[in-house]
Amino acid sequence: MSNRKIQMPREVYIDPGIIKDTGEICKSLHLDKKILIVTGQHTYDVGAKPVIESLEKDNIEYDVIKVSNASAESISEVEELITPDTTVIGVGGGRVIDVAKLSSFNRGVYFVSMPTTASHDGIVSPMASIKNPNTSISVTAHSPIAVIADSEVLAQSPFRLLAAGCADLIANFTAIKDWELAHRLKNESFSESAAALSIMSAHLITDNIANIKPNLEPSARIVMKSLFSGGMAISIAGSSRPASGSEHLFSHALDKILDKPALHGEQCGLGTIMMMYLHGGDWKAIRDALKAVQAPTTAKEIGIADEDIIEALMMAHEIRPERYTILGDNGISKEAAYELAYKTEVI
Repeated sequence: MSNRKIQMPREVYIDPGIIKDTGEICKSLHLDKKILIVTGQHTYDVGAKPVIESLEKDNIEYDVIKVSNASAESISEVEELITPDTTVIGVGGGRVIDVAKLSSFNRGVYFVSMPTTASHDGIVSPMASIKNPNTSISVTAHSPIAVIADSEVLAQSPFRLLAAGCADLIANFTAIKDWELAHRLKNESFSESAAALSIMSAHLITDNIANIKPNLEPSARIVMKSLFSGGMAISIAGSSRPASGSEHLFSHALDKILDKPALHGEQCGLGTIMMMYLHGGDWKAIRDALKAVQAPTTAKEIGIADEDIIEALMMAHEIRPERYTILGDNGISKEAAYELAYKTEVI
């Protein structure tokens, strides 16, 4: 472990209007031979268009590809357009950035992360979540060479996405408790610095809740900075441990069960309430923090049936059996799952 490298972005920009300087930033990093913009149907206008204008102003060659999901097929389509001189810029939400991240990693070229929403910590981390027919899997890729986060663009995205990003960060509280537990009971390697940075990222949200409001650029900047530091904790740890514990296993279980899952951060938020209860922590403080940022705290709020919550709780420990959490090796019974969801008012 002592010789493992820690990979982090070389430059990070979190500013209003910074998207207009994309060409200039690419030139300063010597990434201006050829750009491949990976974007989505909904993020093309708000994100890719101003990027294109900036690249054209600086006479930088570019191609554009739109992807609809983070699948192996999408990654292959993007890889076909990558040459050794290409720099990939992911302009969009989590799915777009995951595709840009993994395709650039597979082809051995640089990747720039340009989020249009602040909905989860994958924006900066070296981990990517890829869908397969049954569920999503986390794979290790690489960190972006640069992060260009325009806080004005982020503020214009639906507030539900920003609230989901806050919920994903609040989940760090139980993720660290699970990691500490695995360290004590299974002798799993543990990084004090990564854990401290992860908790600090969560506190950046809970300590600034009064300042996180819809359509405000400073609010988007707070959340984006928190997501950035959370992503750095993952880079330091070399795994998603600092930001992903039993609450994420619960969310991944819901992804398997539901035809149309809710937002990742929303599901993790519900999981965090329940897992903090299992840890004997202040689950009501978690619930109140989620409410304050307008993130859901009940299954009903995001249209998930009670029985699906119970099933997800019972199967969560099977999602990543190598990742020890408060759910243990054998999970929890149906009766215990019901009692947990009922007592925390998730159902």
